[in-house]
Amino acid sequence: MSERIVVDPITRIEGHLRVEVDVDDSGVIKKAYSSGTAVRGLELIVRDRDPRDVWAYIQRICGVCTSTHALAAVRSVEDAFDIKIPRNAHLIREIMNQAVFLHDHVVHFYHLHALDWVDVISALKADTNETSKIAQSISSWPKSSPGYFKDVQNKIKKLVESGQLGIFANGYWGHKAYKLPPEVNLMAVAHYLEALDWQKEIVKVHTILGGKNPHPHYLVGGMATPIDINSDNGIHAERLLHISQIIDQAREFVNQVYIPDLIAIGSYYKDWTYGGGLNNYLCYGDFSTTNVYEPKNYRFPRGIVLNGNLNEIHDIDLKDPSHVKEFIDHSWYSYDGKEKNGVGKHPWEGETTFNYTGPKAPFKQLDTDAKYSWLKAPRWKEKPMETGPLARMIVGYAAGKEDIVNIVDDTLKKLGMPIEGLQSALGRTVARGIESVLVTDWMRNDMDELFKNIKNGNMITFDKTKWEPETWPKSSKGVGWLEAPRGALGHWIEIEDGKTKNYQAVVPSTWNASPKDHNGNIGAYEAALKGTPMLDKEQPLEILRIIHSFDPCLACAVHLTDLETKNSTEIRIG
Repeated sequence: MSERIVVDPITRIEGHLRVEVDVDDSGVIKKAYSSGTAVRGLELIVRDRDPRDVWAYIQRICGVCTSTHALAAVRSVEDAFDIKIPRNAHLIREIMNQAVFLHDHVVHFYHLHALDWVDVISALKADTNETSKIAQSISSWPKSSPGYFKDVQNKIKKLVESGQLGIFANGYWGHKAYKLPPEVNLMAVAHYLEALDWQKEIVKVHTILGGKNPHPHYLVGGMATPIDINSDNGIHAERLLHISQIIDQAREFVNQVYIPDLIAIGSYYKDWTYGGGLNNYLCYGDFSTTNVYEPKNYRFPRGIVLNGNLNEIHDIDLKDPSHVKEFIDHSWYSYDGKEKNGVGKHPWEGETTFNYTGPKAPFKQLDTDAKYSWLKAPRWKEKPMETGPLARMIVGYAAGKEDIVNIVDDTLKKLGMPIEGLQSALGRTVARGIESVLVTDWMRNDMDELFKNIKNGNMITFDKTKWEPETWPKSSKGVGWLEAPRGALGHWIEIEDGKTKNYQAVVPSTWNASPKDHNGNIGAYEAALKGTPMLDKEQPLEILRIIHSFDPCLACAVHLTDLETKNSTEIRIG
């Protein structure tokens, strides 16, 4: 006999996700179902609009990954019109995307995912002198005195005694799956609070280079970033130096707080090997060392690894209809006004046509033999894929990328884990930390190059050669891709007579959280949950651990509408 357990909503994520699992008598998950439970239609909103404006609409897909969607959108238009951007614009875009990575990864580790491994209430039992010794043994971070940790412990105690845990409410504190001693729990909670302050600083990179955060400004053909080191009306020397300081502070926090915490916490859980899943990994490649976006120039190599085989890398062509298709057999959409079972569409031919056939609320469980999600099922050559930090590290390792191989080997050695151990929920979390170290180094290098260009008198950030519509072809198609913090992001656009004819975004959480497809192949979330034992069915901590390890962003994946009236909200100012 099996029992259906429903977790809805999954909290500490962006968006709305429901997970249902079938658990046998011994508490092992036998089947899992991932359902995106909200829907939007930003692809429909940008139809018939000027392609130069699309980025400003489409980045509203999400307020967390905001900048990544704008970047993918401008790249798609530039690809369609064969626009080459100035080197400075490329560097500014890279630095802004790197800032997104660092903000996302640190916030995810401490504020969204760490509490699946860290027992906050246990920290009240900690010997603060011992916590101080542990902290000083793993890092030179200055905030590590017994008095400092005693102050943090007293803050937690006040919250608990008040009966209102605030940001730490609704946790499964005391769960048997927690393994950390109280002293390590206290250290982690202290750094949780520090990370809240730190994350406010890294986003200033967007405020300076992009005008604001969230939703910074981009521009087809480059960046609307006026560099003038002697003017208060542009990006002057003081602001550039401020960015440089922020980068140095980010490197310090990542190397002295994030990574030591990751290794310290991970060492207690290295035997928790669940959550691997598909073992099929997808990386589009990104962070180019030149402003020509070709795979040979990527710091994150492009490729596919199948079945965890590190000896072979397969190619992916985003413009080839046989490589990327989205299926809707178990998704609440229709193609060409029909159910279209077994039919997949490449994004250039794709459509966003709502077709809800699910249950009316309230309901106990979904009919998972029918359609059960607002997410489509993207596939590479009809194979489900995982994307994200783990995929990037696996593909980079298989490709023999020296910096990736060295840091992966070094980190796994410290954890006492084999390379195979990386293919797990813990490994996914470790991979996110590893690439944070890499990204801080690349960010420093790119900022240094931008300084050098400016010093040499090059302050150009925009090329207007193909800005005017009369320079465009009558019809064209483009695809903009990049590696977002959560994984491979692609935006496909079709332009006709100077207007956007069709637009489709396939985002990382669509790949990872997809429902099963026409062949019965399940997505990465569903595969990762299978085979996981649960210690307490009433407190499904293991489900949260695995799902959070992907850093879900369902707002991106389902891209609001009133299904009864089709009305949208209109806000008028003035």
